Amino acid sequence: MGVRMLHRKLLQAAWLCCLLAVRVHSCPESCKQCSGPENDRCEECRAGWTLHRNSCVDINECDNERGICPTNSFCFNTEGSFECTDCDPACVGCMGRGPARCRKCASGYTLSGSKCLDIDECSVRVLACHGLDEICANTEGSFRCVCAEGFIRKDGACVKKQQLSVQEKGLFEDIQDDEVEVLQQMFFGVVLCALATLAAKGDLVYTSVFMGAVAAMAGYWLSDKGNRLLDNFLKGS
Repeated sequence: MGVRMLHRKLLQAAWLCCLLAVRVHSCPESCKQCSGPENDRCEECRAGWTLHRNSCVDINECDNERGICPTNSFCFNTEGSFECTDCDPACVGCMGRGPARCRKCASGYTLSGSKCLDIDECSVRVLACHGLDEICANTEGSFRCVCAEGFIRKDGACVKKQQLSVQEKGLFEDIQDDEVEVLQQMFFGVVLCALATLAAKGDLVYTSVFMGAVAAMAGYWLSDKGNRLLDNFLKGS
């Protein structure tokens, strides 16, 4: 039992020594090879760093190399490397971020103070849009011509919208409420005439239907008239 305990303790001690050795001999992140964990014990640096007095110092690639980034972008230095970032839309070439770092203003922009600002072509141009029915709308760095209200663009020109004809609108699309009432009365009149014709021939069934339809029409007419008279009376009082 004592031998097993001793063996376990020896293993734990060996693991601890290994961990301490790794920690003691681990190099700083910027060092490829070192003689100790301190920053000033570097012997060789990783890519993007340079050795200075036994320490690895970041190389600013943006200062040392011209043309490192594509056209209309600028170099941004990072730890051990660099990034290329697009210039502001107002710039043609730039030295940094924003419209105040432009080397030259892009088309549609003008230098105002230290910044390249958008030109409002709709204000500075007398006739930005040549069409009589066009309206100028300013955009960032440019402008566009839109058709005035009631007009649509067709074949490159603004033309007036065509009003829908009666046939295109439909037969009953513009019918009014009072016209609907007249049509209903006409329909019931035709039905009553047909029933009256059949009733005149002595058909008891059609006679009963005819009398019922007449009674219904009379009731509807009287109730409608009564409601109108009551409304007029209440409004007058």
